Amino acid sequence: MTASAVSMVLLATACGTDKADTKADAKPSEAAATSAAPAAKAKTSAELEGMLVVQADLPNHVVKAPTAAETAGAAGAKSDKPECQPLVSAQSMNAVGTAAGTAGTRAVVKGKAPAADASPEDKLKAGLDALGGTATSVYLASYEGKGATEAFASLKTAGTACAGGYTGSQAGDSLKITKVAPGAAVTAGDEALAYTVTGEADGETLTTQLVVVRKGNTLATFSALSLTGAAEQPKDVVDTQVKKLG
Repeated sequence: MTASAVSMVLLATACGTDKADTKADAKPSEAAATSAAPAAKAKTSAELEGMLVVQADLPNHVVKAPTAAETAGAAGAKSDKPECQPLVSAQSMNAVGTAAGTAGTRAVVKGKAPAADASPEDKLKAGLDALGGTATSVYLASYEGKGATEAFASLKTAGTACAGGYTGSQAGDSLKITKVAPGAAVTAGDEALAYTVTGEADGETLTTQLVVVRKGNTLATFSALSLTGAAEQPKDVVDTQVKKLG
């Protein structure tokens, strides 16, 4: 992918997202939902930091928090369509709606190390393969009252309303999303949804995997990408993070 395309891919998870088509088949896969409002008090950012996945939890990944500059850049992520803003926020490590506390990190699948006696060509290939590993942004947001339930509902609505695409922008860059479709079914937390989001950058097609899980009054979002253009759904990261939510 070109440098510009890579920049657009990074926008999709903010670790550095045409006319809406409301076809009925663009519904998220989801676990059984509960409409009861969470009764627990919202968690603070400090409490959520302590619940995030860390390196010891994911030995097959490199886990590292985004820099202050990346976090600041992500804060300005916007959609050209108001109804699609929840999706852009979820992809950009931003809270959907108004959260009382937030925390985020990212996990990149480790590449297979080449043998000590590997040829220069094999070492180069191993390096390129490592760059293509799925990188997942993990973001936790906790809400007062019905905030988490409402934020989750807004993402379900956006998945249908924005099935035909939208354009996300951040720090002067933009990414055209051409399709939002159901992803592989996820069963986790109190309710969950998954989308496969397809975009275009410099003539290249790329797909990201977006998973959202609500556990009580906390929303966990996972946005996964690969510089090869097609990311895998980050099941290990999702399962490990949700388990840490209790």
